[in-house]
Amino acid sequence: MLELWKCELELMQLELWKRVWQWFLCAVAKMAAQEFSVDLNKPLVFQVGHLGETYQEWVHQPIVSHESPRFFESDFLEFFTRTVWWVIPTIWLPGACYCISMSISNGHTLPQIALMVPFGMFVWTFLEYCSHRFVFHIETKSYWGNTIHYLLHGCHHKHPMDGLRLVIPPAEFAALCIPFWYLYKLLFTPSASPAFFGGGLIGYVIYDVTHYYVHHGQPTKQVIKSFKVRYLCFNELQKYHLNHHFRIQNKGFGITTAFWDRVFGSIPQTKAAETKTR
Repeated sequence: MLELWKCELELMQLELWKRVWQWFLCAVAKMAAQEFSVDLNKPLVFQVGHLGETYQEWVHQPIVSHESPRFFESDFLEFFTRTVWWVIPTIWLPGACYCISMSISNGHTLPQIALMVPFGMFVWTFLEYCSHRFVFHIETKSYWGNTIHYLLHGCHHKHPMDGLRLVIPPAEFAALCIPFWYLYKLLFTPSASPAFFGGGLIGYVIYDVTHYYVHHGQPTKQVIKSFKVRYLCFNELQKYHLNHHFRIQNKGFGITTAFWDRVFGSIPQTKAAETKTR
C-alpha cells in the first residue's frame, strides 16, 4: 500500500514538473517574440517568422513608402519577387485567347463563347474574394506560417505602395493555375473547359491591373474630363480598397467588385455609421 502511494506521488511530481516545463517554454517563446524586432534594412522574409503571435499586429501597421524592400539575400530569389504591372496582360491575355481558340476549334460557336467567357470572368470574382478573405487573411503565429503569409499577402499590407510587389508574379500564378485547370476539366466538357478557363484568365488580368491602378493610378485632368463616368467608378473602387488597407482591414475583400462582400456580409461600415454606433 505504501509503495503504491509512493508511485502515485512520483507520478504526480512528474506531471507537475512536466507542466512547469511546458509553462516555462511557452513563456520563453512569448518573451522571444515580444523582444524580437524586424530590421527593415536586412532581407525581410526569414525575419518575420520570429515575430510569433505579434506578427499579425506588425504586418497590419503599413509603411507608406514607394520603396521596395529586399526580401532575400539571394539575387536569384529576389528577382522572382518583383514584377512590373504590364507583364500581367502581356503574358496572360495571349494565354486567355489561346484557351478560347481551343474551344472554338473544338466546335463551339461565337454566341456560345460569348456566354462562356463572361461566366468564367464572373467565377473569377468569386475566387478573388474567397482567396483574399480566407487564404490571404488567415491568422498565423508559427515561424513558417508567418513566413508564407508574408510572401503571399502580408508584404502587400506592410508595404501597400510597393509597386513591384503588387501584382502576382507569373511563376506563382502559373503554379496556382494548375489545380484550377484540372478542376475546370472535371466540371465542364473537354471542349468547353478552355473557354471558361480563358474567361477566368481575363478576369484575373482585369483584377491585377485594377489592383495596381487603385494603388498607383493618377489620371490626368484630360482623362477625367473625357471619361468622367469611368473615372468616378474607378475612384470609388480606389476608396473602397484603400479603406481595406488603412482603416478596416478585416472587411472589404473585393478588388474589382464589392458584390461578394455584399453577399457574405463583409462590407465595411462607413465613417458616418461608425460614429453613430459609438
